Amino acid sequence: MNRELLDVDGVAAPPRRNGELVFEAPWQSRVFGLCAAIVETCFDGDREPFRRQLIAAIAADPERPYWDCWTIALERLVLEAGLIDELAIDGHIGS
Repeated sequence: MNRELLDVDGVAAPPRRNGELVFEAPWQSRVFGLCAAIVETCFDGDREPFRRQLIAAIAADPERPYWDCWTIALERLVLEAGLIDELAIDGHIGS
């Protein structure tokens, strides 16, 4: 089991500046933290299911901003794992 959350290079690697993660808006750091918590608690620290979702989200629209892809990947991960249903997500997004 790989307990690292982030790739350091490759398509799924998050943006960095001087080795530090780069967030352009507060929501980006919140989605990062949420993802880290979900991976740790619901997937026993195994980042691979999320990594696969992130790579797929990037491949689906390479021009989409990175943290938007991260959010889409997290949404797909929790839906496929049955952690939450689509109606619950739509309810939170719409409120």
